[in-house]
Amino acid sequence: MTGWLEFAPGLAIHEDELAFRFVRASGPGGQNVNKVSTAAELRFDLAGSPSLPPPLKARAAKLAGSRFTDAGEILIFAERFRTQGANREDAVQRLMELLAAAAVIPKKRRPTKPTMGSKTRRLDSKKRRSGVKSGRGKPTAD
Repeated sequence: MTGWLEFAPGLAIHEDELAFRFVRASGPGGQNVNKVSTAAELRFDLAGSPSLPPPLKARAAKLAGSRFTDAGEILIFAERFRTQGANREDAVQRLMELLAAAAVIPKKRRPTKPTMGSKTRRLDSKKRRSGVKSGRGKPTAD
């Protein structure tokens, strides 16, 4: 199982960069959950990965949030399924989705100014509302 895992066009990581550890899962499952290590713990050394460019690493670290460790690794814990293989695939899939989301370069926001028409519409509605409210007062003795 040595190959490249592509998560975006032109961007891939090598399977050798992924480290797996299998532990006992929590939750229901009876005797099976007590004696079989089916939960998969995936570690990916983001900081030390030679396959990824630095801007993508920074975005991935931010997206990973609490799954990003102080050692510069992304830690994904998968225990959704009853088998080791399915949990392993689930962990890899979740890592690929995270890296694919990090591969999308966010568009820079361009500040815009309100148009002249929108300014006049806003001021006209304020004047109209002001006239309605001033008409609700007590009549003056003129």
